[in-house]
Amino acid sequence: MVNFNELPNQLLIDGKWQDSSDGSRISVENPATKSVLGSVASATVADGFRAAKAAHNAMASWCQVVPRAKAEILRRCFELMIERKDFIAELIVMENGKPHAEAVAEVHYAAEFFRWFAEEAVRLPGHLSTAPVTGRKIVEISEPIGVALLIAPWNLPAAMITRKVAPALAAGCTAVIKPASDTAFTALYLGQLMMEAGVPAGVVNIIPTRDNEVVSELIRDSEVQTISFTGSTRVGQILMRKAVDRVLRCSMELGGNAPFIVFEDADIDLAVASAMVAKMRHNAEACTAANRFLVHRSVADEFVAKFAQKMESLKIGDGLDPQTQIGPLANANALSSMEAMLHQAVSSGARVVTGGSRGSEVGHYFLPTVLADVQADAEILKTEIFGPIAPVVVFDTEEQAISMANSVDVGLGSYIHTRDIGRAMRVAESLEVGMVGVNTGIFSDPAAPFGGVKQSGIGREGGRHGILEFLETKYINVSWGS
Repeated sequence: MVNFNELPNQLLIDGKWQDSSDGSRISVENPATKSVLGSVASATVADGFRAAKAAHNAMASWCQVVPRAKAEILRRCFELMIERKDFIAELIVMENGKPHAEAVAEVHYAAEFFRWFAEEAVRLPGHLSTAPVTGRKIVEISEPIGVALLIAPWNLPAAMITRKVAPALAAGCTAVIKPASDTAFTALYLGQLMMEAGVPAGVVNIIPTRDNEVVSELIRDSEVQTISFTGSTRVGQILMRKAVDRVLRCSMELGGNAPFIVFEDADIDLAVASAMVAKMRHNAEACTAANRFLVHRSVADEFVAKFAQKMESLKIGDGLDPQTQIGPLANANALSSMEAMLHQAVSSGARVVTGGSRGSEVGHYFLPTVLADVQADAEILKTEIFGPIAPVVVFDTEEQAISMANSVDVGLGSYIHTRDIGRAMRVAESLEVGMVGVNTGIFSDPAAPFGGVKQSGIGREGGRHGILEFLETKYINVSWGS
């Protein structure tokens, strides 16, 4: 069992653990029991500036470290995470609430970003060509953009940090990480692990805080040169407005509202199995979660019946119980949000097929819920649910399904189920999203570009694109003489 009294609980600034300048702390709760696990230091604006200064000072040496040496450090981060996967998974479960098996899967996913970008660190892009008119050489080189402010959410507390910090370090940048308060222990433990792997002092700084002014001031007046944020569209818009005055580069992975489209020729059993993964993975608290189930009228009754049966059979409980398949929501606000959305949907004519209430008064539990008879213009279809409520709406034509899928102002991911590969590709190209899963409930992969269109964000994380968010291209015009 994780002993929270033995975990790092201070700010990590310039390679040292230290209390916040005003002594303030943040209590971290176990969402399964509502008990307090411990507390961590809460950074002040002055602490944030010290972290940014430490990162700035460390840039001079870190960007000069040869790519292979950076790669070896990142590779060691990967190895340490895999060696300690069970410990880290247990830590995630106790802070976040997800089932242990999913926490282990998250650790593997998170670690893979260190391995992937260890390999990308030695392949930074560059190009040499000849100017067609002057004959001079055009030299293009890649340089690290500078200090990166990395703002991570609570739903994947390990993976959302490694997906940002691994490419930043591989590019030669240094970082200030602002983790979610609800899962700060996971972030601080990763900081300790990175130092053990050989990340030099000041290259990675971690500052949990509940003071919104810390991030605001770092954007407004510090050495920070780029921001990478994962979270809601509303908060992303606020951060982008703050970044305008300094023209900071912004990488934004924002809200989703993924349609899960089931055509009349789909394998319904496979579609239901995929729906369970797409909707319920990580306690249904993921931006990639299937949010709207668009099902052809001819197979809607079969899909709803089988989907509801699977949802109803899920074992709910503490994530540390190996039998648990879905744990509690992250906090009381999330639970209240589910109740409000459900009430609004039912008031508008939706029918509860299964679920529809709290699962326990002990923790933040909400029963897996399937809604039928949902109208195409229902408010719940316009909202990122971020919880275990699955609204099903029927359609009659391919064109109607596409129109419904594209009717929202975000476009992160989508899922399609059909036996017709031609239709799958045609619809995938018509959807206004950044990622599509065909006959599967998972499309996230460290080797693939993750990101969306419209108000779902700017830029891509992972794959060969992820490192580009932390690089600038410099052009040098060279005359080699005669």
